[in-house]
Amino acid sequence: QVQLVESGGGLVQPGGSLRLSCTASGSIFIIRAMSWWRQVADNERELVAGSGSRTVYADSVKGRFTISRDNAKNTVYLQMNSLKPEDTAVYYCGGVITSATMSTDNYWGEGTQVTVSS
Repeated sequence: QVQLVESGGGLVQPGGSLRLSCTASGSIFIIRAMSWWRQVADNERELVAGSGSRTVYADSVKGRFTISRDNAKNTVYLQMNSLKPEDTAVYYCGGVITSATMSTDNYWGEGTQVTVSS
């Protein structure tokens, strides 16, 4: 079984910074890609940044957010700078992971709340 656990969310003022972390654990053979998504209320979950064969960012966060990975720790980070109120959302970590049984699936963390407000 594979699990993703996020941390690092919280309340920050506009213009501030936060760093989110997500660590994968369990019966992992290889992590093929990891990504960050966000969701506001019942809106559709949107991709914020992804790290796999290439790195991608949503246009709304380019130049402000940076995704990085520590493969030795099975961890992905999202450094968020110059935060804006519209960045407020629940942030989810996603992973495309091949388990020890050689099954490749999409996995999700439970989410961490980020609130940008003065």
